Amino acid sequence: MHATLPLLKITDFPTLRRQQVDTLQINLGYTCNQTCVHCHVNAGPNRTEQMSRETIDDVLDVITAKDIRKLDLTGGAPEMNVHFRDLVREARARGVHVIDRCNLTILFEPGHEDLAQFLADQQVEIVASLPCYLEDNVDKQRGNGVFEKSVRALQLLNSLGYGHSDALPLSLVYNPQGPSLPPPQQALEADYRRLLGERFGIVFTRLYALANMPISRFGSTLISKGQFRDYMGTLRGAHRPENVDSVMCRSLVSVDWQGFLYDCDFNQMLGLPLREDGKGHGRLHLTDWLELDLTDNPILVADHCYGCTAGQGSSCGGALV
Repeated sequence: MHATLPLLKITDFPTLRRQQVDTLQINLGYTCNQTCVHCHVNAGPNRTEQMSRETIDDVLDVITAKDIRKLDLTGGAPEMNVHFRDLVREARARGVHVIDRCNLTILFEPGHEDLAQFLADQQVEIVASLPCYLEDNVDKQRGNGVFEKSVRALQLLNSLGYGHSDALPLSLVYNPQGPSLPPPQQALEADYRRLLGERFGIVFTRLYALANMPISRFGSTLISKGQFRDYMGTLRGAHRPENVDSVMCRSLVSVDWQGFLYDCDFNQMLGLPLREDGKGHGRLHLTDWLELDLTDNPILVADHCYGCTAGQGSSCGGALV
């Protein structure tokens, strides 16, 4: 796999500082039942990295000490971590809003047959990957048969109440097929609602349109095809300064499977750790954060940050404008 960090380190992206943290985004491990072309984590069935119970206890300690109100669970397939359900239960018992970034097909994997009901019982928000409403496009990006399973999973979630009320929000995530910016989120959401509703009777709460990041598997593919420089030109050329104030890293801390801290999930995949005051050597761990205040801490930026500010903007919560 081609390394993208050397192509991203030199940047003129605006400086950023962290505001008060209200969201903890936890990568529970890189194991996944899918291998997606656009995956910036390079997750897959052969990855074995998984967060331990000890580190999950550290997560819970930080949630309590820092009064974190939102827990955003990612992977890989986060549900494949054996401690996933314990973490969800204990976070919900603390009154924390929990988001599960679900690839949908995990709901039909052996041992996960009751997962959908568990998520509904715990009132976990589901943010589900569905990079297109057309079968050929989804299967090309995510693997043969993924679209059909995703439709069945969405219908199952709808039957449990997801997408029908604020208590059980169901959001879908769109990613472009290649090196281009996503179309306007509002118009795309209307197309998703119409086509998924007419063809499959599916309802959902909202659509998030996310840009593909030029890192890890997707970035390596761009380099192999000689498209990396052009894609970076697209991102930089579409930069909108007004998006800078709304980027997710200002109120979020990303945590890897070992408990180390990063300014965002993308920095995590590039191996750019969060450091106190933006200086020093080594990495900060969850246990270090218990003794620190990260408010106003400088955020480590590189050229990939233009992926969050290009066009309508892109974050874990969809378009910024």
